[in-house]
Formats: sequence, C-alpha cells, structure tokens
Amino acid sequence: MTRRDEIREKALKDLQQHEVLMLNGHFDFGNGYHGPVYLNPHRLFRYPSTIWRFAQDLLDVLPASVVDATEVVAGPATGGALLAHTVAGLLDSRRAITRPPTLFAPFAVDVEGGHTLSRFYRELVTGRKVLLVDDVRNTGQTLVRCADLVRKAGGTVIATAEIYDRLEAVVDTGAPNIALAEYKAPENYPADRCPLCRANVPVTTF
Repeated sequence: MTRRDEIREKALKDLQQHEVLMLNGHFDFGNGYHGPVYLNPHRLFRYPSTIWRFAQDLLDVLPASVVDATEVVAGPATGGALLAHTVAGLLDSRRAITRPPTLFAPFAVDVEGGHTLSRFYRELVTGRKVLLVDDVRNTGQTLVRCADLVRKAGGTVIATAEIYDRLEAVVDTGAPNIALAEYKAPENYPADRCPLCRANVPVTTF
C-alpha cells in the first residue's frame, strides 16, 4: 500500500469516526438530486483544527505538479470556500517564502441557487492557474459550474479536489480530480423520481 493509499484509508475511517458520513437518511443535495448518504459539512467544519487536518491530508495526496502550479484556490460557499481558504494558507507553508502568496477566491450562491463569482474575484483569477476544491463531490455539477466561471473569467482550472468523493459523478470539469477519501454510496435520484419521496420518507434535517 502506498503512502497516498494509507492517507486515504485513514481519512475515510476518520470521517466515519467523526460522524461526518451520515448514512441511511433521505437527503436533498440542493442540486436536483436526492439520496440516502450525505457528508455533513457542519460536523466537518465545526472545529477549525479538524478541517486543517483534513486539508493537510488532502494536500498530501495532490500531485506535486498541482501543488507547485496553483496560484489561486477557489471553492463554493460555504464548505468549499472554507476548505479553499485553508488549503491556500497551507500551500504557502509548503513552498518557498520567495513565491507570491497563494490567492483565495470564493464562489457565492446567486438568487437562483447557482453560483457566481464577483467582479473582484473574476479579476483575481484572470490569467492565473486555479485549483478548485469542495468538501464533497456528488454529481460533479457544482465543480463544473465553478470551473465554467473560472474559464469565463480567463483563468485556467488545473485540477479539482475534494475531501470526499461519492464516486457518483455524472459530469466532469475536464481537469484531473483528486479525492482524499472515496466511498461508493448508494444511488442518487433525480428529485422528481426519488423513491424515498414516493415512500413518504421525510427529508433528513440537521
């Protein structure tokens, strides 16, 4: 087993131990899909020291080429943005002090529930190499929308990364994707064809 495999295996156990992985529920992912398994970002981010540790582990499994090339770390609000901010800071601790500081760019939620990049951050990513991060990848649609925003602003998405990948992505960004932990969750369902809804199972709240 490689060092990266060891880190990933331990991370999956830690996510379960911290009750970050929520099983056997009925979750509305907010992207048009429902499913029975969810990564609870509230538990993940309640202690800053916890997300710092997971972010360190995520950096350990990223290819050296990505670590070296990244100029901006960007992520969608809220969990992805918090993780992106942490990763950007930790990147600087691993690189020469003479290098320009790593920049951070959050994607905000727009009035229609999608994502947007403010003019300030659009100008920040222009002409720069961007690492997109999020706490979890479900269908991959959020990362695709964010990657499109970066490219429209003139930035280059060099990779995407997340703490937990459900291995259920139906789209990809066209850039390499790296996950700290992977877990093959049960199938997601389009909200209008969700069997949990048909069985009148209430949506899990927390």
